[in-house]
Amino acid sequence: MYAPERQREIVRRARRDGRVEVNVLADAFGVTTETVRRDLTRLERRGQVRRVHGGALPVEQLGFELHHEERMALHRAEKERIGTTAAELVPEEGTVLIDAGTTTARLVEAFPTDRELVVTTNSLPLAQSLITRPNVTVLMPGGRLRPRTLAQVDVWTQRVLAELHVDVAFIATNGMSAEHGLTTPDMAEAEIKRAMIRSGGRVVLLADSTKYGQRHFIRFGDMQQIDVLITDEGLDEQAAKELRGLGVDVRCV
Repeated sequence: MYAPERQREIVRRARRDGRVEVNVLADAFGVTTETVRRDLTRLERRGQVRRVHGGALPVEQLGFELHHEERMALHRAEKERIGTTAAELVPEEGTVLIDAGTTTARLVEAFPTDRELVVTTNSLPLAQSLITRPNVTVLMPGGRLRPRTLAQVDVWTQRVLAELHVDVAFIATNGMSAEHGLTTPDMAEAEIKRAMIRSGGRVVLLADSTKYGQRHFIRFGDMQQIDVLITDEGLDEQAAKELRGLGVDVRCV
């Protein structure tokens, strides 16, 4: 097993069991404890686990929300593929809503430049990127700007979104599952995501496969409200089958 494969398995076990221990991992993989410690150090630097005495905990268990810059570095290749595929669902003309997030940021990077669109986003970085695109009118709803995610939230944002009906809404999430739906750590962002889902004529969820099975503090939607899920090939077949059974068009790229 190569180091990247071993590290993915460590994260999977941490999320499944709530904790991993160095000695147990070393025995399971047939490597030294020092090798496992180096793996855990790399995973901690990438923001996927937090080291504790004798092992590590998944960041989700700590209720820990990474900063925007830290999340941008995670699963970069997968997010780029997801964003490029999502760009194919941007309409030829009309209105689009884009949620704040690092995977939706990859959509903006691949955003088409050959069509007239009105795009609303609650993300300051995404608005700054979109404004450079020809023929795109960018709207921001206003509201309080969260430093951790650079997303606009609270009552002002909600009021504007409540008045919108867009052709396609591109949504991000921190966690997803057939059983628990869509979840996020922050109550204010959850309210905005609910409003975005209600505003979309078609709702497209952009989420890498590591989000599946994660359950965060606030539930903001059901998988049945999602028309299309664009994720990566790391999503296991059983999970994809469960989601398709709920009527979700699952696309693994």
